[in-house]
Amino acid sequence: MINNVTLMGRLTADPELRTTTTGRNVTSFSIAVDRSFARAGEDRQTDFINIVAWQQQADFVCRYFKKGSMIALTGSLQTRSYEDKNGNKRTAYEVVAREFSFCGSKAETGAAGSMPAQAAPAYQTASAADFEEIPDDEDLPF
Repeated sequence: MINNVTLMGRLTADPELRTTTTGRNVTSFSIAVDRSFARAGEDRQTDFINIVAWQQQADFVCRYFKKGSMIALTGSLQTRSYEDKNGNKRTAYEVVAREFSFCGSKAETGAAGSMPAQAAPAYQTASAADFEEIPDDEDLPF
């Protein structure tokens, strides 16, 4: 059986690192994911998807991402049942994330964590005099 989810979106709030009673690090947050289709004359719809990360993955997200950061992740869909304050049975759907990737600009990523933002390097335009012609004797080495 296959249970694999791949998503890319923006965090809706700063993730907060918590610790369970057994000492495991966990964070839960949601991401906003735009749908790829919009009917003519309508705005594109957005889905808000709950994400859970454990241990090193939780540490990583809390360290390098913040509200508004673009993030890509893979994980699996999980459901769990619970009873709300009024005694109603509810079902929660969430993605348990296994891997995360940076998607935003370098400046955006630098603002999110301890990695400093760096300016883009300056480049110079080359002239034809900077290049030499390579003779073509039609004898290829492969």
